[in-house]
Amino acid sequence: MSAGERARAKAEQVVGKTVRKAAHALHKETLAAKGAALEARGRLRGTKERAKDTFTP
Repeated sequence: MSAGERARAKAEQVVGKTVRKAAHALHKETLAAKGAALEARGRLRGTKERAKDTFTP
């Protein structure tokens, strides 16, 4: 289960970064903010998974 969540977290980070950079290039600040939020959500999901692995015996 954890490996799937890690993959999902990494995918969100990559997609968020791609959307953010493309939106900046096109001067679409609202879309850039959405991409940044998606990237941040991916980072938080990854942090949660790393914390779960730390405390799991």
